[in-house]
Amino acid sequence: MIDVLLADDQALVRGGFRALIDSEDDMRVVAQAATGSEAVALTLEHLPQVVLMDIRMPGLDGLEATRRIIAEPRAAGVHVVVVTTFELDEYVTEAIRAGASGFLVKDTEPAELVRAVRVAASGNALLSPTVTRRLLAKVAEATRAVRPVPALAELTPREREVLVEVAGGLANDEIARRLYLSESTVKTHVSRVLMKTRSRDRAQLVVLAYEAGLVRPGWAGGAAQGGG
Repeated sequence: MIDVLLADDQALVRGGFRALIDSEDDMRVVAQAATGSEAVALTLEHLPQVVLMDIRMPGLDGLEATRRIIAEPRAAGVHVVVVTTFELDEYVTEAIRAGASGFLVKDTEPAELVRAVRVAASGNALLSPTVTRRLLAKVAEATRAVRPVPALAELTPREREVLVEVAGGLANDEIARRLYLSESTVKTHVSRVLMKTRSRDRAQLVVLAYEAGLVRPGWAGGAAQGGG
């Protein structure tokens, strides 16, 4: 059973999300929060697998709430998915940097939201390909200066290659086909890259790859062109 916490200052939005999630056999809403402070407190109380976090809330906003949740060691198994009204919300990229696992727009199709909850809970992918590519565009736009990432020196050439494909928004099965590997081998490589770079999930790998210059705008899904 996937436990979900809803954080949004609009009761109507929370009610709609709750009805959708509770209608699924494998997930349930365990708590609802109307402010960022409530979201942090209730998350630490219930430790849900997934938090659907609104950005704009009174008092403590969703961005800072995400930072505080991710900073708590006991919330290591919690995956925050930012839910925003606008696809190009200026805070989306910052939320990913703060530790969010991905983002959704509030007018997303019901099936997409349900799928996003399952995927976020599994930690195996960054939501859907379409949402991933919108995120990549925002990360690329916001990332101008390349910074050194010492952890990249620990990666093998194959692990670095897999990291580039992850940063291109590809799922494990897609990476397997591109690199002529089995899907289980790709999963192993991704797990090792996460461990070596001390990244929480694939969303963090996307940001790391762009910041390190492993990929640049227009390279998404392509082979590694170099590294930093």
